[in-house]
Amino acid sequence: MLAPRVAVGMRRGVSSLGSLVRHASGSAPLPCCYRTDLVVPPPGRTSFPPPGRTSFLPPGHASFFLLTVHARRHASGGGGGGGDNAYSGLYGSVADSSLVHLTEQLLVSTQGATGLPWWASIMCTTLALRTVVTLPLGAYQMVVIGKVEALQSEIAELAKRLRYEVSVRAQERGWQERHCRYQFKKNLRRIVSELYVRDNCHPFKASLLVWVQLPMWICLSLALRNLSMASSPAGSVLQTELTTGGALWFSDLTLPDHTWVLPISLGLINLLIIEMFAAQRLQVSSVQKYMTHFLRGVSVLMVPIAATVPSCMALYWLSSSLVGLGHNLLLRSPRFQSACRIPRLRSSSQTPYRDLAAALRAKYLP
Repeated sequence: MLAPRVAVGMRRGVSSLGSLVRHASGSAPLPCCYRTDLVVPPPGRTSFPPPGRTSFLPPGHASFFLLTVHARRHASGGGGGGGDNAYSGLYGSVADSSLVHLTEQLLVSTQGATGLPWWASIMCTTLALRTVVTLPLGAYQMVVIGKVEALQSEIAELAKRLRYEVSVRAQERGWQERHCRYQFKKNLRRIVSELYVRDNCHPFKASLLVWVQLPMWICLSLALRNLSMASSPAGSVLQTELTTGGALWFSDLTLPDHTWVLPISLGLINLLIIEMFAAQRLQVSSVQKYMTHFLRGVSVLMVPIAATVPSCMALYWLSSSLVGLGHNLLLRSPRFQSACRIPRLRSSSQTPYRDLAAALRAKYLP
């Protein structure tokens, strides 16, 4: 790679990472549990360049608990030994995992504590989990991306200095062009890594939202499916509640939505979230373009899938996407960004909603 193209390539990489993580933050539903014992203190600030260096080159009730746990196990495919008759392979092991069972207990306990019908309990649980878990992660993601964007001008200046040092060293030692490019790229990677450590903004931290959100979505989806597929007298108690716990046209939450209202609404909301981010990009790389097409395809594919699963799952997916849409709009607010101390991004605007509406109109209503 030629030296002048390195800084430009890094900008594109950061932009791709930011858009990829933002895409996922709105359309994928969520969670069930999270850990608080894995918090690592941020690395301390380091001097840059390192001291002494002038060159960048290296020299509840018990009865209620027992009842719900017993019902949960039977709803998952059997007590104690698991559900080999209902599930098999990897899907069976995940559906019968402790995380999924913990999520089932969370759903049952929440519904029992609030006394809400199941459809309202599912929606309220989704709203609470997304607001408590993923909204702070979404704000932190924007903080990291803002810091990375702010570093690009400094990286460009350091790249110029490094290029000069490499050329001087090449004349002194008779380096070939290929070796010069190797030394430039190797040391530029080291410099950028030191900058990320200094400002505590490694781009991988911006993907934390995805690594939390996706497992939560899987656990909650499988937990709802387990609860809707009871096959024993104990499990039938929960199943009976779900059969009458719906509303409007989806009164039975254990059956698919044959009207396709929930699945189609899910697809439309997910597509809207994707188009929101596609419309706000100033420059689109080939990777971003392919990723946008891929996410559009996934959103369309989710429609027939949502039409074949129990309505409780489709309702959860739709609720999560609606909450994600609301959170994405909230994260665009200048007041919210100021309150969360989110640095100004290149895509930030003082009138974000007006600009978004204008961009969507220009793209789809020319």
